[in-house]
Amino acid sequence: MLKAVIFDMDGVIIDSEPLHSKAYHAMFEEVGISVSPDLYESLTGKSTINVCNLLIEHFELNRTAQEMAVIKRRHFDFIFDNDKTFDLIKGVRSLIHNYHSNGLTLVLASSATMVSIERTFNRFGLNPYFKAKLSGSELKESKPHPEIFINAATATGFSPEECIVIEDATNGIEAAKRAGIYCIGFDSIHSKNQDYSKADLVINEFDSIHFDRLQNLF
Repeated sequence: MLKAVIFDMDGVIIDSEPLHSKAYHAMFEEVGISVSPDLYESLTGKSTINVCNLLIEHFELNRTAQEMAVIKRRHFDFIFDNDKTFDLIKGVRSLIHNYHSNGLTLVLASSATMVSIERTFNRFGLNPYFKAKLSGSELKESKPHPEIFINAATATGFSPEECIVIEDATNGIEAAKRAGIYCIGFDSIHSKNQDYSKADLVINEFDSIHFDRLQNLF
């Protein structure tokens, strides 16, 4: 029986990818590297520190991951604070309300830093609906490693079999499945070149997975 829902944040609750893309590319320019579209897409769903470590290794940079993350954060903070069009993804607020009102436990499991998570939740008033928020940047391993979803299932207080994950990225879907959790792939207009083949269910809009419809799956 379904007891809890674990949400990814970027690409599911918010479409911050354009903001992150601008911030990352500003960082790339500042540190003097040229990142191809294919390389950039392969980094989707990974934490900033892990992205920076991969870039340092790939480009043989004489910088620390922490230093690069600070540069990226500075650019992101400016963009986040000044982009007034930034909003929740269509339908997700209604979905969160629907799950919460039907007694499901909600947990966030995002590769974003806790600073970004808190800023987003405060901006959009999401804190009352979530039992816990987990940041992948505080873990040793990044998606597709299952660590964050194993921890998230523990945070719900229920078994992995009583949870579902909503993810939009290849790495996140693989991480959820490796954690033994039913995964819904959100293939939206914001998704770019992601593989949903390992997801248990693929959707294009959140109305299709409101509580009454999900009950048929469990």
